[in-house]
Amino acid sequence: MRKNIVAGNWKMNLDHAAGLQLFAEIVNLVKVDVNGNQEVVVCPPFIHLSSLAELVKSNSTVSIGAQNCHHADSGAYTGEISAAMIKSTGAEYVIIGHSERRAFFAEDDLLLAQKLDIVLKNGLTPIFCIGETLEQRNAGTHFDVIENQLKEAAFHLEENQFKNLVLAYEPVWAIGTGLTATPEQAQEVHAFIRSKVGSQYSIQLANDLTILYGGSCNPKNAAELFGQEDIDGGLIGGASLKARDFVDIIKVFNS
Repeated sequence: MRKNIVAGNWKMNLDHAAGLQLFAEIVNLVKVDVNGNQEVVVCPPFIHLSSLAELVKSNSTVSIGAQNCHHADSGAYTGEISAAMIKSTGAEYVIIGHSERRAFFAEDDLLLAQKLDIVLKNGLTPIFCIGETLEQRNAGTHFDVIENQLKEAAFHLEENQFKNLVLAYEPVWAIGTGLTATPEQAQEVHAFIRSKVGSQYSIQLANDLTILYGGSCNPKNAAELFGQEDIDGGLIGGASLKARDFVDIIKVFNS
């Protein structure tokens, strides 16, 4: 049975003090308002990982994840962070292949395949992002784009490895723009992704796989999005920087 997950991606926001304050607000609200029907993940900048992971040792209601990692175990990669370093902080998740990493840092699927390998090797759970640009959507090639992203970056994994992934569908045109895929558009792509996973591996694995929606999800549209059959939660950007908004999205699974 697949799990429901709501993950917050803070991106490059909040200094250390502000991050601690926001996280404390989220944890306190989750304790009061959330009944445990879903897993909550917070993915802050790297400077926060150790502090936040230490805070959740006594509170299993929230897990911690990183926003990226390097594809090598270690080495002369100034400024980079390895999966082993992330693991050592107490974090459990790593976002891999976010559209901003693809667009701004030229990460392609061959590199992302290496990142998935290193994340799994270190016992972390990848949140692997896939999705199309507006140009690709308008050209009607979005299904081809998504299938190729899966094939090139993830379908080299054995079934017992792939089952440890969380996928996140990001319509790139909806990230940070205020635009949102309609529930019907999002469901159509989520169902497509699940069918491709089923064809590559097994129907059972596909049915158990958690697939998140990412793209301007907020408290007003979360219920309709999460109510779709193949949408199992969200990868939340801007709304995760406001504790009340983030927890209101999480609470959708309470009803």
